[in-house]
Amino acid sequence: QAVINLVPSTLMFVTLFLESSIPPSADMTKQAPPFGYGYPSMQPAYQQRPSPRTDSSPSHGRYNQTGYQHLSQPFPNMSQLSAALGGLSGVPELEVEALRPVNLLQERNLLPHRPLDAPEPNLNADLKKANCSPDTFRCTLTNIPQTQALLNKARLPLGLLLHPFRDLAQLPVITSSTIVRCRSCRTYINPFVSFLDQRRWKCSLCYRVNDVPDEFMYNPVTRSYGEPHKRPEVQNSTVEFIASSDYMLRPPQPAVYLFVLDVSHNAVDAGYLDVFCQTLLENLDKMPGDTRTRVGFITFNSTIHFYNLHESLSQPQMLVVSDIDDIFIPTHDSLLVNLKESRALVRVLLTSLPGMFSQTRETHSALGPALQAAYKLMSSTGGRVSVFQTQLPTLGAGLLQSREDPNQRSSTKGVQHLGPATDFYKKLALDCSGQQIGVDLFLLSSQYSDLASLACVSKYSAGSIFYYPSLHHVHNPAQLDKFQKDLERYLTRKIGFEAVMRIRCTKGLSIHTFHGNFFVRSTDLLSLANVNPDSGFAVQMSIEESMADTSLACFQAALLYTSSKGKRRIRVHTLCLPVVSQLSDVYAGADVQAITCLLANMAIDRSISSSLSDARDALVNAVVDSLSAYKNTVSNLQQSGLIAPAALCLFPLYVLALLKQKALRTGTSTKLDERVFAMCEFKSQPLQQIMRTVHPDLYRLDTISDEGALHLNDCIVPQPHLLHLTAEKLTREGAFLMDCGSVSPAMLCQLTEVPEKMNLVSTQIPELETPLSERLRALLAWLQDSRTFSSTLHVLKDDASAKTSFFQHLVEDRSESAFSYYEFLLHIQQQMTK
Repeated sequence: QAVINLVPSTLMFVTLFLESSIPPSADMTKQAPPFGYGYPSMQPAYQQRPSPRTDSSPSHGRYNQTGYQHLSQPFPNMSQLSAALGGLSGVPELEVEALRPVNLLQERNLLPHRPLDAPEPNLNADLKKANCSPDTFRCTLTNIPQTQALLNKARLPLGLLLHPFRDLAQLPVITSSTIVRCRSCRTYINPFVSFLDQRRWKCSLCYRVNDVPDEFMYNPVTRSYGEPHKRPEVQNSTVEFIASSDYMLRPPQPAVYLFVLDVSHNAVDAGYLDVFCQTLLENLDKMPGDTRTRVGFITFNSTIHFYNLHESLSQPQMLVVSDIDDIFIPTHDSLLVNLKESRALVRVLLTSLPGMFSQTRETHSALGPALQAAYKLMSSTGGRVSVFQTQLPTLGAGLLQSREDPNQRSSTKGVQHLGPATDFYKKLALDCSGQQIGVDLFLLSSQYSDLASLACVSKYSAGSIFYYPSLHHVHNPAQLDKFQKDLERYLTRKIGFEAVMRIRCTKGLSIHTFHGNFFVRSTDLLSLANVNPDSGFAVQMSIEESMADTSLACFQAALLYTSSKGKRRIRVHTLCLPVVSQLSDVYAGADVQAITCLLANMAIDRSISSSLSDARDALVNAVVDSLSAYKNTVSNLQQSGLIAPAALCLFPLYVLALLKQKALRTGTSTKLDERVFAMCEFKSQPLQQIMRTVHPDLYRLDTISDEGALHLNDCIVPQPHLLHLTAEKLTREGAFLMDCGSVSPAMLCQLTEVPEKMNLVSTQIPELETPLSERLRALLAWLQDSRTFSSTLHVLKDDASAKTSFFQHLVEDRSESAFSYYEFLLHIQQQMTK
């Protein structure tokens, strides 16, 4: 990281998941527009057989845009900036591709050869270069409609997808005694403000004219005075400030980690405790923190066990509290200990823990009291609580009863019990959030555990949820391996404590619904007791006032947090998009992946607040509405068929894929916990992970070549073409790789014996010196490096039962009570003609 010290005399560089949306209270929130309209339900019956489809040339929704002329004046004002942007209507070649009519019933090869890129906003070249990365900040529409009426005509959702704390290779870190912000709306200065002269700048959100502080006149990069527009804050859309004491309510907290471990018979039988203790032992020195880092342990079954780890002891001491109805802390000064000072005792405890409970016959689980104990222990400091649970809580506060009837899983009447059975876990989470405690939940259970209720403890405290439905050290070693890899990433990934995040937007725009794991402290302030690099957020927006007086819309997310080293920091992301007045421009700037992810969040909310069938209907209606609006108002085509603009040609495919996900599918024997976990994932993951889950990337491996390969660090990385997710693309002679993101591992499917030239004999690509083997290793390494989540390669043979999982991802094929892609298109066409 480049750390820029903004003191004039120096310039220093050093290396360095239910109700998952929490809208503000009713009196503070705007009414969200309706999600879907009154079209009939999608029926599972197959009334039409698909007719043969003919191949045509591939097409896709990406479009490359040329920039406008460079800004020549050093201090452009807002009107000059707006004039420099223009509208898409002035660049007809852009409209031609993005708005090109695509007959979905005729064109079957719609996937691009490579994973879909985010559409580039139609901005001036300088502004485009300075804009926020789409991996961090994306809008469903890269052309913002001037009015709500225009947005309504397009029948597309307006919202933001945010990945605010993701791992970054380069991040400008700024130390300054003055953090420049707008006096009116408190927006941080950014590349999209305009300088009226050297002493005044106009806010890009509220248009207030502000004075330039004297200190800001010095540019630490050029070591010169009088060029405030060249400062790092004005040159980079993502920056991080070292905050002053003005941004602290108390001294920055240390990194504090408390592990709460289920040690019932069920837990011991599963074998997770050995893996947990070994993995933590191996990663103790890699956990984020400094010399102040503190750690503690609680184990539980029918009683609660604390561990005295005071540095003066020769052995850890177990303290047992059996009164779970009135939980208390037996001692306050030696249960959370300094990791550096008590490291030897911590290592002894982790080495001995699995054996301590190996013979237990205790079957009960007092999870609620254990969480109450964790809250009392952590309240004075805040920090992270990591909970490992293997069954339904059966004793004390928060006990739960089984609500799942296996005979009702395939019921067409709807899925019941998607919401919590008790508010105990939500109330506890809100208490934790108030004391800056984040709770992460690892559920390791093959039996129903009521995740719909348990998930609340993480959702409202800004925690993470992990789920391993069949983990067992003997019967499912692959799941145990995934748990170990996830745990290693979890223990060592970056973390921010006592965080809050605020999202601001240009005057005229309004945020009305948030999606993710957090607590809403005020209308636009999210409380995040912990923040991690693997969490994503989404917001729905509306247009409150006409934006006809500007050609620019800006969005800014500011994340204030305490680093694991005890530094108060502010990470700021700013996104700039053009404002348009033509409906065609709105469609031309549609980001189909962002739209899909926002609709998925909205559908999860609808399934919990209303019903799963309503949510599914609303998704279908979203496709019908947008394609109808395009056909009736933009395309002016009278031809038959199902017509979509090229920018949205994958929209029906993505929605069909959504309908076949565990979170939203019907007519299958989906376990209730698995469905709820899938919902949690949609609500808390960043866009890239959601899209890999919804529509995995499928490659054929036995025919890859160097054509179109990437050349990275003296290594050739093949770039095989993406395949449509249908069995039509599979052959018995081939080998195929499906990249499913973090929820499902990468799967290598061999339909027959492995081709001799590949020699794939295990879950790893062997160290052969054949060109094909080298290409495969390079490809897999590149795919692994492209994500932060751990993933495992599974080799599936023709006779493997796990092959079913592979084929479940072939979303274009007909499945249990679900349309094939072609049948779905016919259904959409039928709805549009009603």
